[in-house]
Amino acid sequence: MNGSPRKMFVERQTYRKRRMQDAARFLPVIGLVLFLLPLFWPRGPEDGIAMSVAIEYIFAVWIALVAGALVLSFLIKEEPALEDGGAPEPPRGRND
Repeated sequence: MNGSPRKMFVERQTYRKRRMQDAARFLPVIGLVLFLLPLFWPRGPEDGIAMSVAIEYIFAVWIALVAGALVLSFLIKEEPALEDGGAPEPPRGRND
């Protein structure tokens, strides 16, 4: 419509960075599901899970979420090295 053809594909680095951002956005949802999982464990004196095991599980999930967020933040933060040695392009808006 405006005369310039629209790109069908983005660069590989841009695509990967966007997928890492999607993973970072999805991490709280994964955390919520994992934190709510102990509610479905069996209860009772015979076949129930001990409270100490549940607390260990909660802390393990918490540590895994922190580690996952740390890894994702480093992956998202990485800037690709420019081959021509020039300055990176300024970020574009959504309408560009």
